[in-house]
Amino acid sequence: MAILGQIRSKPWLLMGVIALALLAFLVNPDSIDKVFGKNPDVLGKVNGEKITREEFNDQLFVLQQQSEQQGRPKTGLEEQAWQLLVQSKLIKQQFEKLGFEMTDDYFWSQIQYDQMFAQQQQFFDEKGNFKTQELKKEIETLKNTNPEGYNQWLKTKKSVEYRLMARQVFSNISAGITTGKKEAEEIMKQRDQLADIDFVKIDYAAYLQKTKINVTTADLENYIKKHPVMFKAEPSRNIGVVYFPSTPSAADDAAAQKEINKLFSGGTDASGGTENFQNTKNDSMFVMANSDMPFNNQYSNPNQLPATIKGQIPTAAIGQTFGPYKEQNFYVVSKLLDKKTSDSTLSRHILIAFKGSPAGEGVTRSKEQAKKLADSIGAIVKATPAKFTEFIKLSNDPSSAAQGGSLGWTTPETPFVPEFLTYLANNPKGATGVVETQFGYHIINIEDKKAGAMSYKVANLVKEVKPSDATEAESDKKARRFIQQVQGKSFNDFVNIAKKGNYQFSNPKTAKRFDGQLQGLGTDKDAEILGWAFDKKRTKGDTEFFTVEGTGDKIVVYLNGKQEAGLADPESVRDQIEVVVKNKLAAKQISDKIAGAKASSLDQIAKLFASTKQTAQVNILNPSVAGAMEPKVAGAAFGVAKGKLSNPIEGGTGVYVLIKKSETINKQPGDLKQFTESITQRGAQMFGPAWMKSLQDNADIEDYRIEIWNKVGNQQQ
Repeated sequence: MAILGQIRSKPWLLMGVIALALLAFLVNPDSIDKVFGKNPDVLGKVNGEKITREEFNDQLFVLQQQSEQQGRPKTGLEEQAWQLLVQSKLIKQQFEKLGFEMTDDYFWSQIQYDQMFAQQQQFFDEKGNFKTQELKKEIETLKNTNPEGYNQWLKTKKSVEYRLMARQVFSNISAGITTGKKEAEEIMKQRDQLADIDFVKIDYAAYLQKTKINVTTADLENYIKKHPVMFKAEPSRNIGVVYFPSTPSAADDAAAQKEINKLFSGGTDASGGTENFQNTKNDSMFVMANSDMPFNNQYSNPNQLPATIKGQIPTAAIGQTFGPYKEQNFYVVSKLLDKKTSDSTLSRHILIAFKGSPAGEGVTRSKEQAKKLADSIGAIVKATPAKFTEFIKLSNDPSSAAQGGSLGWTTPETPFVPEFLTYLANNPKGATGVVETQFGYHIINIEDKKAGAMSYKVANLVKEVKPSDATEAESDKKARRFIQQVQGKSFNDFVNIAKKGNYQFSNPKTAKRFDGQLQGLGTDKDAEILGWAFDKKRTKGDTEFFTVEGTGDKIVVYLNGKQEAGLADPESVRDQIEVVVKNKLAAKQISDKIAGAKASSLDQIAKLFASTKQTAQVNILNPSVAGAMEPKVAGAAFGVAKGKLSNPIEGGTGVYVLIKKSETINKQPGDLKQFTESITQRGAQMFGPAWMKSLQDNADIEDYRIEIWNKVGNQQQ
């Protein structure tokens, strides 16, 4: 199944418009019905259309696979799930409003344009035709022989459908983005027109240095009410966090150093003699018995060695030791065990997996049957290497099968399983053999070999500097004393006591339930803290104590505010809008002072605020005034009569008053047709994200996840 193999071998290809789920809801629906008295499988609605728990779970599974394959963190997947599912539903609704229907015929006629297939040559024949019938046959075979694999295809198909719908919707709507001749002429006029002005600017920053303005919560609230779309808020929590890390003390560091020194040059063996890392006869056993990190039997190039010794290793003698030295939070002693040229090997393989092996998804053959098949293939290929390609279709490694079984050039440092590397190292060019690994039986053919750089086998005896029981007890004592001090106190007290104790403080002001991680923290306890903060029993001022498993670090949290769905809590967005609101309050004061002084000239206004009169040439399309972009000022310059004093203009950086002296035309190069096309292209590029945001801002979105989570959690307690 060459085509489907490509899909299964690259989980990242499954990423689509939707990709998420919430495994926390993987509970027994029958028992949940008793808790809710309603269908718990509906996690929300978008304009009345359900988001089900099943599709949520399916998509999270896919996203988790992608994260594993790409080495990305798995935090925050649940919130991404919700956002992407919402967008998917909105796209589907628009698709249907346009009169389209996702039929089977439509799907197969459009699949070749999807990002999963369009750039993959193996999905097309030599004439450039998409292999539709071949793919259909493979899917039918999968349905009859591998139910699990077929189920995965159905999930993939759903993602592809949403992407195809998005492509169709954007294509149809963006086609209507045009620029008319009159519109283009007006924009060209705005581009070419210049106004010469005299003006006075009362700069906000300078004004506020002399005039103190306090922004109250009511001021913030009034601003938010005037801009409701900008401040539509999802449920969030304002959380104070104080972190008490169990950091090793100086005494802990000294203890680790003493221990490594003893292992390096001291110690007593069973016969009464001294055995240490310098004189041991079995380096690997000594490291395994005494090191905080396992023995590594692989050869490494100098760049893979600890930074402290990599420059010394090339000239060192076999058996030479280095250290003790410190690398980050570890004390290390290294011994050079061997050095050799690291040959590069070009190889290919066919993997015959068996039921239960990591690569055996959907495989029914037993281990004995797999070995028999692999031995049979190996014998044929060994006798006639050219027949290797005939058996590629049987390989259970689709990623290499797509390349004719090739694994490319590898070295002993390549992260392959040891049995595979051993075969490559011990056999010459042209050799073919069967090797068993945890994945199954590999028919390996060595195509070529070439000498490489020198590599080294180094034994590292490592001792981690860990916090002692006494250190952890001290950290615990500080944290418990702190939570006693802040219980029942205000948030200001919480902050001040933390700062006085020089403790690590952070304040995520808009933490979402399914973010997965808290800004400024980032521990395995973050998700649990979010669950605590969103518990419906929680009230402002509550505190709690958490211990991070593994590290012993302590966390004390304080619930400072609860934001439910609606307009944002003013204090939660103070950091974002306080400067804007303060400038607006300053602008009103400045305008009132100008009106009160009955100033009738720029000189009078300049004197009133100890400012200066300036000149500028402004343009509506590029409204730069004195180094700042001020569209309102540019608009006023063309709106006020020549020689007349304008009203105060509330700009972005200050309040302006101006007089227009003249208007001129500075014709720019380029004809109307070219200009019209460039405006249309720019509009089309900006359309997609803006249109999607508009859809989401104006949609009726109901999110039941927090309600369901709290009811499940309370029932389990």
